Amino acid sequence: MKKKILFVINTMGRAGAETALVELLRRIDKTEYSVYLYVLLGQGEMLSQIPEGVKLVNKQIDMHSVHDAEGRKHIGKKVVKAFVKDANGIKLFPYMCANGIGMLRKKQILPDKLLWRAISDGAARTTKRFDIAVSYIEGAAAYYVADHVNADKKVAFIHVDYEKAGYTRELDRDCYLQFDKIFGVSGEVADVFKKVYPELEGKTDVFHNMLNTEMIKEKSVNGTGFTDDFTGTRILTVGRLMKQKAFEVSIKACLKLKKHGENIRWYVLGEGDQRNKLEALIKELGLENDFLLMGATDNPYPFMREADLYVHCSRFEGKSIAVQEAQILGKPIIVSDCSGNREQVVPDEDGIICEFKSSNIAKSIRELIHDKEKREYISHNALKKNDGQGEEIKKLLEV
Repeated sequence: MKKKILFVINTMGRAGAETALVELLRRIDKTEYSVYLYVLLGQGEMLSQIPEGVKLVNKQIDMHSVHDAEGRKHIGKKVVKAFVKDANGIKLFPYMCANGIGMLRKKQILPDKLLWRAISDGAARTTKRFDIAVSYIEGAAAYYVADHVNADKKVAFIHVDYEKAGYTRELDRDCYLQFDKIFGVSGEVADVFKKVYPELEGKTDVFHNMLNTEMIKEKSVNGTGFTDDFTGTRILTVGRLMKQKAFEVSIKACLKLKKHGENIRWYVLGEGDQRNKLEALIKELGLENDFLLMGATDNPYPFMREADLYVHCSRFEGKSIAVQEAQILGKPIIVSDCSGNREQVVPDEDGIICEFKSSNIAKSIRELIHDKEKREYISHNALKKNDGQGEEIKKLLEV
């Protein structure tokens, strides 16, 4: 009999963890394993990319984006439904109050983190028993696998800096103690997690994201990229418009570049709840023609291929899929000095790591604009960065 593996994730919106999951699902041999996927909120445009042979547990799915206003309305309705179901809201009231007070003390209010428990408890159950159940992301998926799935072995993936993302043992109710294996997507992610859960050090390992290199290269030449007639230096960033990505810092870096007389245009592919704030800042600084929020796209790779520089400066990362994709396409890369990024870039070899300040970001960009030899050197090394990936899947199946 084939072994049964269940993967659980919160949504299938267009983002790094979801992209990596699609590739992982694709690579599992369906002749040896029966692969199931449960999307807790049943929503996201990447549901259309689930590989053939993967059995979707959800009875209903919603293809709306989880990042735009309409998609967030749909999610809001589902969250309310989860709260009402079996009086979950009443049961979780002490939990939410205690953790809400903890967030207030830290001056870090994260409503989404408080809601994950209700979403998990309000999700539909399955009576099927699995050989392995995999929580592929933090929050609701981890709670659901820990509390509500019947499996011989349980595995959890951590995609973010656990502490900087706002998670705590109190918030998670020590759910990770119920897992047989924990995979951080980078060494730094794993180290931070082990610091919070020192008793799980022996169960924690690194599982690097896997990407379909050939597909990325093929799509980069078989799609539509930039359609404007700009002839200066094109800078590209791919990422959700959310607080973690700190696009306001990049906008201010763009202003500094323009004041220095640089002929640049900065493009951002992604959507999120910070759009209105960022648009207001762009307008305030007079950068409407220089810093462009282009929205999300199914195929960012032609834009990556055509861009002169790829810049990824965020507050913290787990391990950025977008940076890996830009490396696969041989782009000169600039990243901020933060967790996750430090593991992806060797300074001055296959990218530049700069201090997370608008002045430092602008300085690094100017350096690459005016140093063609360095750009070409970094591009050459970036192309070799992701060679040899693919052995990671054995780590999971060995469980």
